[in-house]
Amino acid sequence: MVKGANVGLTALSENVGSVMVGLGWSSATGEGDADVSVLLLDGDGKVRSDDDFCFYNNPVAGNGSVQLLGKTPTADGSEDRISFDLDAVPQEIDKVVVAASRYGGSRFGELDDLRLTLADGAGDGLVRFAVEEADEVSAVIFGELYRRSGEWKFRAVGQGYESGLAGLATDYGVDIDDTEDEAPGETGETGETGEAERSAETGGPERPVQPEQGQPQPQPEGPVAEAPGSLVPAQPTGAHVDEAPAPPAPEQPAPVKPARRPRTAKKKVTLPRTTRKSLADNESWRAARLFPVSALKSDRERETRATSVVLSVMAQVPEFGRRLTAGFGAPAGRMETFTEVTLPHGESPRRPDGVVRVERAGKLWTALVETKTNGNALKPDQVQAYMDIAARRGYEAVITLSNDVALEGSPLVDVRIDGRRKHKVALWHLSWAEVVHQAQMLIRHEGVGNAAHAWLLQELLHYLQHENSGCHGFQNMGAAWVPVRRGIDDETLCQGDARALEVIENWERLVRQVCLRLGGELGQKVLPVQRTRRGSDPRARRTELADHLCEQGRLNAEIRIEGTPGVLAITADLRTAKLRTSIEVPAAEPGYPLSRVKRLIRRLAEAPADLHIETLVEGQGTGPRGTLERLRPEPADIVPKDGAQITGFRLSLFKGMGNGRGSAETGFIRSVDQAVDRFHAQVVAQVEAPAPRRSRSAEPAG
Repeated sequence: MVKGANVGLTALSENVGSVMVGLGWSSATGEGDADVSVLLLDGDGKVRSDDDFCFYNNPVAGNGSVQLLGKTPTADGSEDRISFDLDAVPQEIDKVVVAASRYGGSRFGELDDLRLTLADGAGDGLVRFAVEEADEVSAVIFGELYRRSGEWKFRAVGQGYESGLAGLATDYGVDIDDTEDEAPGETGETGETGEAERSAETGGPERPVQPEQGQPQPQPEGPVAEAPGSLVPAQPTGAHVDEAPAPPAPEQPAPVKPARRPRTAKKKVTLPRTTRKSLADNESWRAARLFPVSALKSDRERETRATSVVLSVMAQVPEFGRRLTAGFGAPAGRMETFTEVTLPHGESPRRPDGVVRVERAGKLWTALVETKTNGNALKPDQVQAYMDIAARRGYEAVITLSNDVALEGSPLVDVRIDGRRKHKVALWHLSWAEVVHQAQMLIRHEGVGNAAHAWLLQELLHYLQHENSGCHGFQNMGAAWVPVRRGIDDETLCQGDARALEVIENWERLVRQVCLRLGGELGQKVLPVQRTRRGSDPRARRTELADHLCEQGRLNAEIRIEGTPGVLAITADLRTAKLRTSIEVPAAEPGYPLSRVKRLIRRLAEAPADLHIETLVEGQGTGPRGTLERLRPEPADIVPKDGAQITGFRLSLFKGMGNGRGSAETGFIRSVDQAVDRFHAQVVAQVEAPAPRRSRSAEPAG
C-alpha cells in the first residue's frame, strides 16, 4: 500500500474477525529498537480514558481485544506483533491507531525498512506498507483500523511526530497529571514487580524493573514530556492541528514539574524473591506437587500428561492461555480445553491430543492440538489428517507442540492445502521452551491476577522443567552434527553439502532457544540478531551460512539483550573445539586513554581472570589486547602506543566445546548454555550501560 490508501478487510479475506499487525524495522548494528503503542479512539477521535492507551507496561486494552505480543524473530531481524480481536472491540471505539516511538533522543531516520504488515486469522498476509520520510521524528503512526458502515477498514498513515510519544498521546486525549506527588506502588502478596519511568527526554514507556522486597515503587501516571510546555499536542509531520489562542505568558517562570505516565495495570502477583524456609525434617522429603512426574514411564504417558497439564492451566489462568493463543489469531474470550477427543476421519476415527476452544460474542474459535515430548518428531500423516478434519469441520487452526523450534521458511511438517476448500486452516507450532518462557515471564516478572494463578503457573513450571517430563526444548543437533565436525577436522566437507545446511538450521534453533531461556530468567527481551538484506529468502540465507561453515569451520550468532550496551556474540569454532562469547562496549566518557582503561578494569572487578580484553581504536579496528589477570596490575598494556583514539573494548571468554550432539553434560548444547550463562553473569551484568543523556526537563528553566 501507499501512504494515505485504505482498504476494506473483508475484501481481502473472509477470516478477519481476528487480525495480526506486525511493525518491523532494521538497523546496521542490529541494536536499533522502538516501542509499540496502540490507542483506541471514540467517535470524537479521543481515548475514553488512559486505559485505552496500550503500551509496554499496559499490553492489553479494549477488554482484551487488543494485545501486544512482543517481538518475534523474522528473516529480516525481528518485528513487534499486535493481536486484534476486531469482533470484540468495544462498540464505542471507532478507530484504532497503531504507532511506535523511539527514546533517548533517537530518531526513526536511524532505522531502515520501516514497515507494517497485516495478516488474517489464518496467518495469511493481507497488507504491507513501507513508511518513508521519517528521518527526524521520534514517533510514527504506521496505520489505523477504523469502522465504516459496520465494516473494518485499514488506512496506511505514515505520519511522524517530532515531539515523540508525548505529543502523539496528548493529541489523542491521553490525560496528563502535572502534580508532583507520586502514588506509591503497591506490593503484591508474593512480591509484585514495580515499574520505573524513563527520563523525560525519552517520550517512551519504561520497562518494568524488580524492586527490593518490600520497597514501594513510584507508580507512573502520564505520558512523559520532552520539555516544559511540550505536553501541548505538537505539530506532527504532515498533520493538521487546529490553532488555539495562546495563553498569556506568566510573569515568573513556573516551576518545572515532572510529567507522569498513564497509570498502569492493576496489582499483580509474582513469585517471592526469596524462598521460604522448609518445614521438612530432612532434605529427602519432597514437597507435594499438583502435577507429579515420578510415575511417568513411557513416551505416551509423558505426552498425555504434558498435554493435559498445559491445557488445563491455559483454561484456568487467562493471562497464560491468552499469551499462548493470541499469536495464532484466537479471540480474547472464555477458553475451554479438552483432551483425547475422538473425531471421525474416514473408516478410522482420529484422536488429537487436545482441543482448545475460545468463545467470544457467540462465536467459537477452535484449534486441534498435536503434542510430542522427548526427542519424538511430529508425524506428517498425523498433522495432515488433523488439518483435513479441521477444514471439514470449520475449525480455525491446528497447533503442534514439541521440543523442536520452528524456523521461518523451514516448516517442521509439510502439509498439503486443498485450494478448492473455501475454509482455510492455519498450522502453528509451539516449542516447549516457548511455553516455559511465557510461564516464567508471568510469574517471575510481569505478574498474574491472583495468588492461585501464580501457584498454578509455578506448579506448571516445576513440571515442565523436571527431567522426567520430556518437555526440555530443543536438545539434539541432529544426525548431521558428527559427520560435519569430522568433515571439518579432515577438510573433506565441501560447499553445497546438505548436512552443513542441517547443522546451520539446528544452530539457529539452538540460538533461539537460548534467547527464550535467558529472556525468561532475566525478564528482558532477548532476541537473535540477523544481519540480512531486505527481503532476503531465509533458505538462501541459511545456504550461504552453510557454505561459510564449510569454508571457515565456525558457527556464528549474535543476540541482543535489552538494557546491555552491545550485542552478545557467540562463536563455535569446530576446528579448535572452542566456544567464544564476546561483547563490544563503548569506551567511557572522553578522557586520557589510560584513565578510560582503568575505568573499565574497575567495572570488571568481579569478572573472571581469564577474560580477554581487546582495545578498539578509531580507523584501525583492533589494538592491543590482554587478559584481565595481566591487566589488573598493568592496565597500560592495552593503551595504543601510537596515540590512536580508543572507541571501545571487546570483552571475550573462551570455553571448551562439548563433543556430543545432545544436551548431556558433555554435549554441545549444554556447553553453549553454560558459556552464555557464565558470560552474562560474570561479564555482561558488570558492564554498566552508557550513562543516559540528561533529560531536558531536568535542565534549569530559562
